[in-house]
Amino acid sequence: MTTNILALLPILIPTFAGIIMLFIGQRPVPHRVVSGISGLLLILAAIWVVAHVYQNGTMVTYIGDWMAPFGINVVIDMASALLLLTTSVITFAVIVYSFQSIGIEREKYFYYIMVMFMIAGVNGAFSTGDLFNMFVFFEVFLLASYVLITLGGSKIQLQEGFKYLLVNLISSNFFVLALAYLYSVTGSLNMADIYLKLESYDGNLAIMTLLAVVFMFVFATKAGVFPLFFWLPGSYYAPPMPVIALFGALLTKVGVYAIARTYSLFFINDQAFTHQALLLLALITIIMGCIGAMAYTDMKKIVIYNILIAVGIILVGFSLMDEIGTIGAMYYLIHDMIIKAALFMLVGFIIYRTGAANYERLGGLIKKHPVTGWMFLVAGFALAGVPPLSGFYGKFFIVQSAFDNDHYVAGIIVLVSSLAVLISVVRIFMNVFWGDDMDFSTLKPIKYDKLLFSSIGLVIVSVSFGLAADFLYPFFEMAALSFHDPGSYASYLTEVE
Repeated sequence: MTTNILALLPILIPTFAGIIMLFIGQRPVPHRVVSGISGLLLILAAIWVVAHVYQNGTMVTYIGDWMAPFGINVVIDMASALLLLTTSVITFAVIVYSFQSIGIEREKYFYYIMVMFMIAGVNGAFSTGDLFNMFVFFEVFLLASYVLITLGGSKIQLQEGFKYLLVNLISSNFFVLALAYLYSVTGSLNMADIYLKLESYDGNLAIMTLLAVVFMFVFATKAGVFPLFFWLPGSYYAPPMPVIALFGALLTKVGVYAIARTYSLFFINDQAFTHQALLLLALITIIMGCIGAMAYTDMKKIVIYNILIAVGIILVGFSLMDEIGTIGAMYYLIHDMIIKAALFMLVGFIIYRTGAANYERLGGLIKKHPVTGWMFLVAGFALAGVPPLSGFYGKFFIVQSAFDNDHYVAGIIVLVSSLAVLISVVRIFMNVFWGDDMDFSTLKPIKYDKLLFSSIGLVIVSVSFGLAADFLYPFFEMAALSFHDPGSYASYLTEVE
């Protein structure tokens, strides 16, 4: 079977775009052009991938014509395809947003190049069928993120960047250790092949339980799951807003995806421990996120702690491992990627315009920016899961699954978290847009057409996603299949002659 280059486009497009910009040198305008065109091409390629997978099933590409499980392969099921499409839309929006927000100095020093390399790593992690190559792609996007988090060299960036680097280096070392132990048990690193071998595994289950703990440590660190989220609020606060939007929307979700993929394929023989432990950590993560979101008056901090709430809710759905729960988790995963990027961009616009991140220092902006204000409220309602907006459907399915599986406390915590999210974002809306008028003469006369194009555009995408939820249901049903029925993910391997 020959290599299907089209399936590799979500990885190749940003990779070659970054290489081209390296040869261009420190010229911001050509960098903008190349990255913008690459973002559009990514969207087109991802749409093609989603359509192909929907019509023909899982897309499998063998690199160098080496058949699995011996060679490197790319496996794109519907879950991966939807994540690739969502990543592409967010990438294009952030690139356009960056034109007026990241600053010429950062643009000169290879900002767009690092964004492209980071997206190549993210897309690779979503689409690889090989666990070692997942590690490689993790390192690719982490290396780019190290540059992005420190680009600009401010004191807080260097301080938080060092903490971010140290935490990820430690977790990456444990990732390699976990890979070595898993290979010693199964003799393979192909994820489908590992699943098939573990189906008939009659060895010591304690080893697999130990491996589940190590993998949880690795991926929970990257996803920001309790108690390993301690680095996230500070590290995500430090860089400029476009970088925060990328990190908050994408990087934590790669960790979530890795947990869902490995726990559905490898650790299914002792679910009474592994998945119950995952459920417990997810619920505590939701609680900690709610406490943080309610405690701060800094708008960036509030949205950052809302990342933790979303990560916890998604993992509740995946930990239940039934059809309804995984469908809900996929709905909420895609929803949160879109709306979190939109909220960060809207908050960024407010900060760029006013120069303040604390909402108590602001007020009356509805008179200057009414469309932005109402769009922020819609985004907040979507984040909280107010029907018929996009966040409602994922939470509905997750809560239904929790109650069906007699996890009533989990369902109640997910429901109550919606109230905490709603209060946290409505407080921003009421203070910033309806509070006592601030001194409008202090507003910065910035250009903001591209800032609002990206942020409002993503809110519209989120609203459309919610309104089209019934139409999109077959896609998410297909995406969830590989998690609650992992044999469907591994079926391509049994068909290899």
